[in-house]
Amino acid sequence: MAVWNLGSINEDIVYSVPHIPGPGETLAATEKRHYLGGKGANMSVALARSGAQVKHIGALGADGDWIVLRLTEMGVDTRFIARTAQGTGHAVITVDSNGENAITLWPGANREIPLEMLQSALSEARTGDLFVTQNETNMQEEGARIARDMGLSVAYAAAPFDAAATRAMLPHADLLVLNAVEAEQLREATGQGPSDLPVRDVIVTLGARGCDWVRGPDILHFDAIPVTPVDTTGAGDTFTGYLLGGLDRGQPMPQAIGQAIRAAALMVTRKGTADVIPDLLEVQEFRP
Repeated sequence: MAVWNLGSINEDIVYSVPHIPGPGETLAATEKRHYLGGKGANMSVALARSGAQVKHIGALGADGDWIVLRLTEMGVDTRFIARTAQGTGHAVITVDSNGENAITLWPGANREIPLEMLQSALSEARTGDLFVTQNETNMQEEGARIARDMGLSVAYAAAPFDAAATRAMLPHADLLVLNAVEAEQLREATGQGPSDLPVRDVIVTLGARGCDWVRGPDILHFDAIPVTPVDTTGAGDTFTGYLLGGLDRGQPMPQAIGQAIRAAALMVTRKGTADVIPDLLEVQEFRP
């Protein structure tokens, strides 16, 4: 089977700083790095490295040739990445000495994905495939609706959190992935906690505390693997990509979650985003 990812693609510029700057504060960076990123691209790379066949649906500006080449090298099908007049999306990321980050996004071409590209891509999908999207592009709801009508399972990562977008997506989603902050934001916006949502499976990631798998009234907790983080950027995307990759290969949910936790734990010990997402062999051999 295949995983169809309607997702963002960014150029990431990462600055290492002693601490995350506060309002009005000017802070000199100690290091500057440049990576391929974006929640969608990160998930596609994690999916590919977990062994899944992933088709990325997205958009870049005219400056995106290097990104298409890089994604192709990483095993991602890039045939459905459009070119638009908008420039390629980018993110400015500051990472402090504890590995925590703050991110400023400019969406650029990510909000200009043509409907024709989405339709062309999903015309090749087959019943039993999986569709995933996040909140950094346009047409999430349209994509989910088309996917459901074609018999695909729909996964949705509600990040960056947007109350209106999340409300619109909930009726279409079979699997919802969000972190603890996003879960609280969703509760404030809808009055519903993870157990109350009209979604079959909800995964709430809890950072260093692991994650919860919520299915109706039942909640199963999974502990994180203790590591010393150097950069948490992309850890959630790596978790989601490996989770979906495991499910696509037929793993039961607990096994897929365990694999995703290992991948995310290994990811936070590395500096970078899509370029440093571990492959399946590294995850299986990881001994913290």
